[in-house]
Order: sequence, then structure tokens, then C-alpha cells
Amino acid sequence: MAETATLHRERKGAGDRARAGFSLFWAVCFVVAGLLCLAGCNILIPQPRDEYVNGRLRITYWEKWTGFEGEAIQRVVDRFNEKQDRIYVDLITTSQIDRKALVAIAGGDPPDLVGLWSSGIPQFAEKRALMPLEPFMERAGMRREDFTDVFLDLNTYRGTLYGLPLTPSTAALHWNKRLFREAGLDPERPPRTLAELDEMAEKLTKYDEHGRLIQVGFTPSEPGWWHWSWSYWFGGELWDGEEITFDSPGNLAAWEWIASYPEKYGAAELRRFQSGVAGQFASPQNAFFSERVAMVVQGVWMANFIQTYAPDLEWGAAPFPSAVPGFDNVTIAECDSICIPVGARHPDEAFEFIQFLCSQEGLELLNMGQKKFTPLKQVSPEFLEAHPNPYIELFIDLAASPNVFHAPIMSMWFEYNDEIVPAFDMVMFGRTSPAAAVARVQERVSGMWQRAREHIERRERAEARAAQ
Repeated sequence: MAETATLHRERKGAGDRARAGFSLFWAVCFVVAGLLCLAGCNILIPQPRDEYVNGRLRITYWEKWTGFEGEAIQRVVDRFNEKQDRIYVDLITTSQIDRKALVAIAGGDPPDLVGLWSSGIPQFAEKRALMPLEPFMERAGMRREDFTDVFLDLNTYRGTLYGLPLTPSTAALHWNKRLFREAGLDPERPPRTLAELDEMAEKLTKYDEHGRLIQVGFTPSEPGWWHWSWSYWFGGELWDGEEITFDSPGNLAAWEWIASYPEKYGAAELRRFQSGVAGQFASPQNAFFSERVAMVVQGVWMANFIQTYAPDLEWGAAPFPSAVPGFDNVTIAECDSICIPVGARHPDEAFEFIQFLCSQEGLELLNMGQKKFTPLKQVSPEFLEAHPNPYIELFIDLAASPNVFHAPIMSMWFEYNDEIVPAFDMVMFGRTSPAAAVARVQERVSGMWQRAREHIERRERAEARAAQ
């Protein structure tokens, strides 16, 4: 993650960058094809040479992290470089990593390693831009069962593992204990059902003498990063592995719940309030840090930002409550991943670094520096004792929940989400009904998915014929 303050701004634009990157990918492919034709005409193309640093083979690793997160991965790289004398990992931080990596892969000169968001792996896999990692794991004796299942799922596309998880996250309800106390609520008892959350939210909401919102107990539009996710707390899903399921009863119930907030507080007033808190995550003006919003869904990184921007805040974290009785410990899972691009010149040496990076030593060093938890099932007592997040074990336990979920692992997820975001805004700010919004997304995305699936099937038939 690019210093988590900018993480979701980066992800929000990932769809546009990915689509632009894929167009560039094919443009570069045509250039490469032309160069290959020249090579066939006996015009020599210079080949890159291996580079050495003090007698050690240099391999390149592109990452997106900066700030304290970049410093954390640099410490892991330094530790690996110190532990052996054959390989030198050269860490290079770059912006727009998804686009630049695709262009480099298409041009035949990729890095040996690339750090991606797991949500981008299906698009890379569809372009045949990543190497499958299970053969490397088998040779190295690494075991899939050492990793928490959901984070391997996030790195698997159509049955093939293309990445390994590095810095995972789950999300939980964060609540302001002082505001609970002032509202006559038990500051040590968060809501346990969605109905309780709605009731508490009303008690925690305040207006000024002009009837304008000055404090909101909760709103589904804050922080505005996971508009697609609310259905899962209602037992819904966005995709069943074959078909788009946005119009399922659980999804419609979720969007009716979303619509209940502008109905209670007024769409125009919520829009005014939201405009005053938008875009200020990594600052003291953050709606939660400044105590203008009493409850919010946030990830494992939130403790670090509270310590930085609101160190005196009284807060707690707990699972976000479900609308379905008995359907507990529901959470979003995401992760950053490490991959080997197709065309990497030193894949074996690259995986040797991955093996260290994904060891307990490497992952605990990295995730302690980034204030997250590791994707491994086993964690050292020292890691837990030293971790600055007082609720770190909650986030670890949520990752192992049977009700953990993630964004659909499909090649057109960015396009799907691009339909959800404006539909959410239309419902949240009173411009359309939940039923109309859900039906529109279902219709538009189903058509997109049908075309995408036909493309995948045609390509696979062509590949099968070529392999005969």
C-alpha cells in the first residue's frame, strides 16, 4: 500500500489506470512484434546484460510504497541482502506501478519482482503478464497451508496462484468512547446488531441551532472507500463465480438500508456534511479523528493514524455488526502482493527473495513496520506483544472468520465497481430508489460480464488450438 493515507485514493483511480495500462500494453505488444520481425531479418537487437553489485547478481524489485511503509520494505530488503552474498535486491519505488509494470512486461524488460494490489492480479493474469508461483513454492518446500486462506484466495485467479500476500488487512467498526459516554451509551459496549448500530447512530447525531448536522453517529458514506461491500453484511454477494448477482435479495436489503440514512437526516444535509469531511483522511480534520463522526468502518492501519493525528482519542474496535442473526464476524479482506512478471530475467533468484520475504521473520519485520498483521497463520508472541495496535488480535481473528469476504476475483472488477460507485451516490443523496439503482447495476454489469466471458472463452480456445 502506498502510505495508507493515499491507499484508497490510489485504488479509486486504479480502474482508469488499469484500463489505460492495458491499452498501452497492447500498443507496446505491436511495437515488440515489429522488433521481433526485424530480428527475423537478421537485424540484431541488443540484449540486456546481467548486472552485479560487489560480485552479487542484481535483481530489481518495483514497489509502490513510500514513507514509513517504504522504509519497512527497505528494512526487509536490507536484511535479505545482509544474510547472503549471491543476490542483491535493488528496491525501486515507483508510482502507477500497475500501468508501468504492464508496459515493461509487454516491452520485454520487466523487473524481476513487482508489488501489486491483489485486486489487480486478475487483469495481469488475463494478459498472461505474471508467472504462476506454485511451481516455485513446490521446489522451495513452501506450504500453502501456512497462509491464512483468504489471502491466498486473493492471489489466485481461475485456479492459478500468481502472487503471495505481504501486508493484509481486515476492517472493523471503530467507535468513539467519549461520544458514547456523552450520549448516555456504554462506552465499552459497541453495537452487536445492525439495528443497534442504527439506534446508537441516532443518539450520537447532533444538530446546531440552525438544524444543520454537526456530528453524525454513523453514515455508510464515510469514509467512502467500500461502497461495494455493504451487501455482504446482509448475506448478499456480488458474483457467484459464474453470474452477476447484484440484484439478489441481500443486496437490495443493503441498499434499502443505505437509503434509510438520507431519509432520516435529509439527503441535502448529509451531502453538505459529507462535503465538509471528504478528502481529509490523513489529517487531524479526519471526520473520526475530529469527532464529527462517532462510528466508522476502517482497516487495521487506523490505529497508526489515530496515534499520529488524534493521540488523545478514546476509541475501540469490534466486528462491524451484521443484519443477519448468527452471521457474525463479517469483514472485508484485502492485501498487497508480490509477483514475478513474465519475462523476468532472474525468476529463481527473485523467488529466493520471496521465500525470505514470506517467511515469519520477513513478514513480521515488514508488518510491524507498516503497523499491520501478517498473512501467516502462525505469529510470534513477540510480534503481538510489541504491536502498537491494541486490537491487532481482533483483525487477525477476523481474517480467519468463515464470514470474511473480498471483492470479486474477476477480470472486469474495476469496471463493475465503476458502476457501483455512482449508483451508491445516487441512492445516498436521494436521487434514485434502491430498487432502480440495483436493477441498473445488474443490467449494465451483466452485459459487460457476458462480453468479458466470451472474450476469455475465445482466447482459451485459441490457446488450446495453438498448443495442439
